[in-house]
Amino acid sequence: MEVVGYKCFNKDLTNRYGVKFEVGKIYIAKGPIKYGNNGNGYHLCKNFEDTFRYFDAFNSEVKICKVKGSEEILESFDDYNEYYQMYVVRKLEILRLLTRKEIINLGLKLDEEFRVTRFISGFKLTEDEIKLFEQKYSKNNIVLKTIDYFQRKNLSSYRGGAKIYGQYSNKGSKRE
Repeated sequence: MEVVGYKCFNKDLTNRYGVKFEVGKIYIAKGPIKYGNNGNGYHLCKNFEDTFRYFDAFNSEVKICKVKGSEEILESFDDYNEYYQMYVVRKLEILRLLTRKEIINLGLKLDEEFRVTRFISGFKLTEDEIKLFEQKYSKNNIVLKTIDYFQRKNLSSYRGGAKIYGQYSNKGSKRE
């Protein structure tokens, strides 16, 4: 069995623990596979926007790679924060590094409102990129408010009980 997904890294392709990774290489974990901060194995997400749970792609430069996990695979769900299809794997292959253009195009191809707003709330866009999202989602008030709130820092966007999505939504924004 294998799972193809995404893994986020610091700009130098190190993980949160300072371990350096390289595109094209295969990494194999030793010992029992276990999910979490004190776990063992290599984490990846099926949805690229969920990788921002582990890296602050809004305030720092990150790299996202397409990866393949195999051998032993554990799937995890974080119902409280609504993150799904996260995995820890024994064997991880770094397939390729995504360009910024590819990341933006993946964001523009999202068809679920929840996923679009998660992306917008977790990844810092340029003004030109913001305009692309505003054009594509011009009839979606939730997406437009999410852009206004997270990208433009208009904190009044959600006054009056408006619905908000995103990884920092109702649980307290690190960016407020």
